[in-house]
Amino acid sequence: MNFFEHQEAARRSSTRLVLLFTLAVAAIVGAVDVVVWLASGSVEAVVAASLLTGVVIGLGSLYRIASLRGGGAAVAAQLGGTWVPEDTRDPALRRLRNVVEEVAIASGVPVPRLFVLEQEAGINAFAAGYGTADAAIAVTRGALDRLNRDELQAVIAHEFSHILNGDMRLNIRLMGVLFGIMMLSLIGQRILLHAPSVRGRNSNASAVLAVMLAALVAIVIGSLGVFFGRLIQAAVSRQREYLADASAVQFTRQPAALAGALKKIAGLHAGARLEDRAGAGEVAHMLFAQGFHLAGWMATHPPLLERIRRLDPSFDARQLQALQARWAATPPDGMAEDLALGLVAAGDVRPPPLPAAGAEVEVASPTVARQVAAPADDDYDHAHALAASLDPELCALARRRDSAMAVLAALLLEADPELAGRQRALLAERCGPALAEQAQAVHERHLAGLHPMLRLPLAALAFPALRQRPRPELDAFLAAADAMVHADGRVSVFEYCLGRLLQVQVREALDPARHARFGRRKAPGVRAEFATLLAVLAEAGHPGDPDGARRAYLAGLQRVLPRDHLPYAPPAAGVQALDVVWEPLDALAPPAKQVLVEALVDAVSHDGRVTVAEAELLRTVCAVLHCPLPALLSH
Repeated sequence: MNFFEHQEAARRSSTRLVLLFTLAVAAIVGAVDVVVWLASGSVEAVVAASLLTGVVIGLGSLYRIASLRGGGAAVAAQLGGTWVPEDTRDPALRRLRNVVEEVAIASGVPVPRLFVLEQEAGINAFAAGYGTADAAIAVTRGALDRLNRDELQAVIAHEFSHILNGDMRLNIRLMGVLFGIMMLSLIGQRILLHAPSVRGRNSNASAVLAVMLAALVAIVIGSLGVFFGRLIQAAVSRQREYLADASAVQFTRQPAALAGALKKIAGLHAGARLEDRAGAGEVAHMLFAQGFHLAGWMATHPPLLERIRRLDPSFDARQLQALQARWAATPPDGMAEDLALGLVAAGDVRPPPLPAAGAEVEVASPTVARQVAAPADDDYDHAHALAASLDPELCALARRRDSAMAVLAALLLEADPELAGRQRALLAERCGPALAEQAQAVHERHLAGLHPMLRLPLAALAFPALRQRPRPELDAFLAAADAMVHADGRVSVFEYCLGRLLQVQVREALDPARHARFGRRKAPGVRAEFATLLAVLAEAGHPGDPDGARRAYLAGLQRVLPRDHLPYAPPAAGVQALDVVWEPLDALAPPAKQVLVEALVDAVSHDGRVTVAEAELLRTVCAVLHCPLPALLSH
């Protein structure tokens, strides 16, 4: 199952989830109505009870979802997660950051924010958020201490699959609806808690008794609703976990590493257990492994042995007993295992050379489509090389909250001194002269000879730090970036795409709930938008060669709209004509978006080969359309 199939499956799961919870809420309302009818025999009372029950559940759900509008970081913080600073000196946290950045580069997505549950000795993790722009990954201290680098990478890849497959949006909706259902029992408990004091002040014993009985009914019906809600939660979660395990193996190509992490959970006394039971219950469906004991239909995860055997068919219970005995005496030490196995961080080895700027690679559109959000065998090695090729000082600047803006602005600065001067003036006007000077210094020192394949990875490192700035600063910076892009009245494709990617990442991070959705549009409904994107892409890939551009355009058009005859007409506005295409194209249903990506690949590779510049352009377009694509050119 590829990325687009996963997305479509997640969309169907969301639809089924809405249906199931609608039925659950209807059953709760019906149960309340029956009790009210038996008690009063009044139709008016039944109608009032129905409305009140629906309002309580609806408001509770809306309240909980609103409390999570901050995205992944809000969920992680509510569960006691501690943010991992960019300049941490903790070796385990530095290893975690290196691993996460590597997986992000390999998959072509921005680096998520990182959190650690410091007080949790069990091995566990979760991903939270509405999408890639606001994603956060949290791991337990037990995972950092017990897992070696390969095992940690497999767990992180598992969580990345949840981010990319749309599971996080589903998870947040689950949290909201379950809280709404729980509101009935919570209200009932509050009423019973205060009933003694009410009874002491009120001589109307029958009225007090009626209120207490109503509270008991609310508790019983609400608890039954929560029970069935948990069943739905568990069923959805178990299926998604199997898919995430498979995706993690697809990500890392190391089933033994993921199996190793699961074996340590099964073999250690602490397992995956979370001490914060209250918090764990709400996010049980989001965890890497079961955070507390639940069995049967209530289990949110498949049995550990079953998950292990899917990865390592030869493993049996006797081997597990041997591991338990060994680790009871000497628990595993992940960092020590790294030394013994020779596992090192990306920055500890000399990277292989990156391809020359004029290098080319043969590609096929179906192959590229399968690579979306699914790094191939050599993508991790390539990500390793990209991460190691970046100047460590430049990486440190990109990760820091006080310099991320300067790094991103520096990427937009032109080589021409006069034009760069105008860009700095525009930046200084909106964001202050200090930032303009800092951006110039970064450009002169680090970016003059930056390989084009390193621009997107560098931007991906900077996005998490950028999103931590106050909203007024972000608004001003986005305005400044847009002005820098248009400083000379001409906008290159790279300038435009980087500027657009900035808009996407920041705007979605500021209001993640608003942008979280699965597309439903079909390709025929976006003919004009697709023709515009294809024409701009074809022209950019064939400067000064209108015949070659026309052939590229027709090659892409044949893929997505084979029966249409839309003539090649490069927009007069050039790349800026793309302003109107992004929203309709991003709203395509996953299968239609897959065809779109294949058509774009057909266009840039109509001659069977893709250059570094074309590959990076294609990656940028895919990123804007939320189809993260690994680097196409291997080292």
